[in-house]
Amino acid sequence: MAKRDYYEVLGVSKTATKDEIKKGYRKLAVQYHPDKNPGDKEAENKFKEATEAYEILSDEQKRQIYDQYGFAGLEGMGGGGGGYSHAYTDFSDLVGGGFGDIFENLFGGSGFGGSSRTRRGGRSSGQGESLRYDLEISFKDAVYGVVTELSFQHKEACESCHGTGGAKGASRKTCPTCQGMGEVRRSAGFFSVSQPCPACSGSGTVIDNPCPTCGGKGTQQKRCKIKVTIPAGVDNGKRLTVSGQGDAGTNGGQPGDLIIVLHVKNHKFFERSGQDLYCAVPISVTQAVLGAEIFITTLDDRKIKLKIPAGTQHGKLLRLKEEGVPYANSSRKGDLYIKLLVKVPTKVSNKAKSLYEEIARIEGENNSPSPTPLSELEN
Repeated sequence: MAKRDYYEVLGVSKTATKDEIKKGYRKLAVQYHPDKNPGDKEAENKFKEATEAYEILSDEQKRQIYDQYGFAGLEGMGGGGGGYSHAYTDFSDLVGGGFGDIFENLFGGSGFGGSSRTRRGGRSSGQGESLRYDLEISFKDAVYGVVTELSFQHKEACESCHGTGGAKGASRKTCPTCQGMGEVRRSAGFFSVSQPCPACSGSGTVIDNPCPTCGGKGTQQKRCKIKVTIPAGVDNGKRLTVSGQGDAGTNGGQPGDLIIVLHVKNHKFFERSGQDLYCAVPISVTQAVLGAEIFITTLDDRKIKLKIPAGTQHGKLLRLKEEGVPYANSSRKGDLYIKLLVKVPTKVSNKAKSLYEEIARIEGENNSPSPTPLSELEN
């Protein structure tokens, strides 16, 4: 059976924003999640289809490839092959009430410059939790990239028990709370959902003689400093993953990751649309009428010569190629668009006034102008 277009699956347009894509997926995930539809193969397939679509369209690079080459361009990239991948397979993460760690990572967040914990799918025994770090960066750093240092707290393996959680000679026994199952069930509205056992953290066992240093947790809270490279061309909301910098695992489990969520500050003079940059530059009436060569300052503080054609109208857009935002993994850049603003003087000298009056007599002023068709207006 042929695959449906990913935009069609999520019920969004091809120009949908990240938030619109996110909302479209969240609606379908709640509706068709297997925990809500046990034994319903059709609902399961729809959930997998929606998850696959979201994985591609929420990734800037994969979405760009899909838009240009379709399904064929995604072959061999991972994702786009069905299954749950990093889907949200525990319905408890959708219904709230303290269950929303995963969806908090996708749909919510903490304040800028801080980290918070978030799970990566099903909680396997001993696996460390991932951390979210909200990082605010400047517009210029988002365009050209930057190396920055992050300081945050995470859990490291206890130095006394080396992550086992037990004192010397300690052993593990079956957890009496969950009877070794590693999870307990809890009612949430109309649904009965499972969650990791609070007594054993999902491992199914407890330690008979806990480590006195870490209290049996196997980890200790430590402050960590790392340097990360923010690549050129990132946009607001972009997520970067630093493997292994989340909370340490226990009993030999793998550590979680550090998920960096970027928040780009606005710039005073420049704005961005995709890979293109936009700015506005004032010119005089005489420059607009006669034409001129002016110098403008780019986002990276270079001076570039710009030729103003004679007869330039207010609001005209000029383009400088390859002066925009770099494309990911490419030497290509977008373009820089300059909007020209013709500034009419509010005060003029007597000599200038006489010259303007002379021009008016020569040109013959039209005191009864006809409306201009809207189709002729420039953006």
